[in-house]
Amino acid sequence: MPTLILVRHGRSTANTAGLLAGWTPGVALDERGAAQAAALPGRLADLPLAEVVTSPLQRCQETVAPLLAARPGLRAHTEDRIGECDYGDWSGRKLAELSDEPLMEVVQQHPSAAAFPGGESMRAMQTRAAEAVREWNARVEREHGADAVYLMCSHGDIIKSLVADAIGLHLDLFQRISVEPCSVTAIRFTRLRPFLVRLGDTGDFGSLAPRVEPPGSDAAVGGDTGAP
Repeated sequence: MPTLILVRHGRSTANTAGLLAGWTPGVALDERGAAQAAALPGRLADLPLAEVVTSPLQRCQETVAPLLAARPGLRAHTEDRIGECDYGDWSGRKLAELSDEPLMEVVQQHPSAAAFPGGESMRAMQTRAAEAVREWNARVEREHGADAVYLMCSHGDIIKSLVADAIGLHLDLFQRISVEPCSVTAIRFTRLRPFLVRLGDTGDFGSLAPRVEPPGSDAAVGGDTGAP
C-alpha cells in the first residue's frame, strides 16, 4: 500500500495572533509560513509524489502552491474531510481566553469526549480524516501502484489524530503528539499495519532549544506555532 506524506500548513496569521482559526475564512500564511512553503519543494525533491491532496482552507492551499508550481505535472485535489476541526463557537477566539473554559480541560485530558459548541466532536474529526486516508490509499494504489507516495496537506489536530489512528493510540492520548507548522510526517501503509516512519520533521532542531518561557503541560489546540 502507498506511503502517505502528511504536511502541516506553514505558520499562519492565526498562529502568530494566538487565535484558534478553525474554518474561519481568510487565514493566510504569515511571512515565515510563506518561506516555509517556498522551501517545501526542495525538502521533498527526492520524493516521486503521485498525487497531492489538500484541505480546502487557504493556509493549506498556499502551502502546497510552490510545490505544485515546481511540479507542473502533479495533480492536486481538494478534500474537505482533512479540513481543520470545526471548533464551532470557539473559532476565531483567542486561545488565552479559551484556556479558562471548562471544556478546555476535557479537550486536554479526555478529547474523545470533547465536542465543541456549535461545531463537531474530536471523535468525528478523527473518523472523517481516517476514512479519507483509507479511501485515498485505495485510490492511489489502484491508479499508481502499491509503492506510490502521495502527499496530504492538513492541520495540526487532524495530523495528530491520523498518527494516533495509525499507531493504535487512543484519541485520549493524541495530545502527547506534536507537529509544528510545515512539518513532515510519513506513514507507510501495508496490508496488515501502518508504520510511522517520520513524525513532525522540520529539518530544524532550533525548536528543541530551551525557550525563554518554558512550554506548559497543555497541548496547543489546533497545533503549535513552531520555533520563534
